[in-house]
Amino acid sequence: MFKLLFTTIIMATSVVMREAMADFFIVSQRDEFVKVVTGKQLERPFIKLRVSNAGDITGRALMASVHGSWTWEQGYFCRDLFWGKRELGYNCQQVSLRGNKIRFTSDEGKGDYADFTLK
Repeated sequence: MFKLLFTTIIMATSVVMREAMADFFIVSQRDEFVKVVTGKQLERPFIKLRVSNAGDITGRALMASVHGSWTWEQGYFCRDLFWGKRELGYNCQQVSLRGNKIRFTSDEGKGDYADFTLK
C-alpha cells in the first residue's frame, strides 16, 4: 500500500510514478513549510485540504472528510491521516515546491508522490 500523504485518495485520482525533481526545490525546514501552507488550501481533483501551523490536517476528498496530524522530523513532513473512517497510517514525506505547486513524496522522498496546487 502506498504511504503517501493521501494514499487511497490519490489512487482514486490516478497516482503517477515518481518523476525527476529537477524543477522542484526541497523544503527542509519546518518554518519554511509553514510559511508556504499558512492560509492556503491544497487542491487536486476531488481533494481540498488545509494544513495548519498547529499540526492539524483537515479537508475533504471524494465526498469524505480527511483529518489528521503532522509534525516536522529531520527535514520531513510526517503525518498520521484518516480518510473518512479509514486510517491511512503514518508516513514521513519529502516536501518540494515549484511555483504554486507543492509535492509530497512518500517514504522520505523514495516513494510515489502527489502534487497539489496552493490556492
